[in-house]
Amino acid sequence: MRVLSQVIMVVMVAVSLVGCQSAYYGTMEKFGIHKRDILVDRVDDARDAQSDAQEEFKSALQRLDELLKFDGGDLEKRYQALNDDYERSKAAAERVNSRIKAVDNVAQALFDEWQDELGLYSNASMRSESERSLRETERHYKSLLQSMERAAGTMEPVLEKLHDNVLYLKHNLNAKAIDAIRGEYRVLRADVEVLIREMEAAIEASNAFIDAMR
Repeated sequence: MRVLSQVIMVVMVAVSLVGCQSAYYGTMEKFGIHKRDILVDRVDDARDAQSDAQEEFKSALQRLDELLKFDGGDLEKRYQALNDDYERSKAAAERVNSRIKAVDNVAQALFDEWQDELGLYSNASMRSESERSLRETERHYKSLLQSMERAAGTMEPVLEKLHDNVLYLKHNLNAKAIDAIRGEYRVLRADVEVLIREMEAAIEASNAFIDAMR
C-alpha cells in the first residue's frame, strides 16, 4: 500500500501543472493503477489520519488534566505544552477533513465511470451483475462516508473548547484561572469521549470497506 502511495505522489507532481483530476486519473491508469485502487489507498490514508487525530486529542486532554492538577512549578511551560497539543490537534483535524474530501473525490469519479461503462456491455447478465455490484458498493461507501463525516464533525466542538481554554490561560496564568476552567474540563472530557467513539466507528467502517474492495 505504501508503494502505491509513493507512486501516487510521483504522479501528482507530474500532473500538478495540469491541475485536472481527470488528467491525474488518466495518468495513474497508464501506470496500471485504477480509480478503485486509488479509492482503497485514500480510505487507508483517511483511516490513519483519524487514528492520529484520536491520539492528538487524547494527548491534549491529558495535558489539560495535568495542568489542572498544578501544585507549583513552571506554569508557563505547562501552558506552552498545552498550546502545542492544541495546535497539533488542529492540524490533525485539518488532515482528517482533507483526507475525507480526497476519498469522496475519487469515489464519485469511480462511480460515474462505472455507471457509464454499464452501457458498454453486450452481455445482459454481465451488465446486470456489474450494476448490482455497483449499487452495493455505493451503499457501502455511503455508509462509510457518513461515518467518517460524523466522526470529523465531533472534532470542531472539541477544538473550540480547547482553544477557549488555551486562550484564557494565555492571559491568566495563575491558580485562579486554573480553578475557573475546571468545570469546563468535564464538558471537554465528555466531548473527547464522544469523539473517540465516533473515530473508532469510522476506523472500523474504513477497515470493512477496504476489505470489501480488495
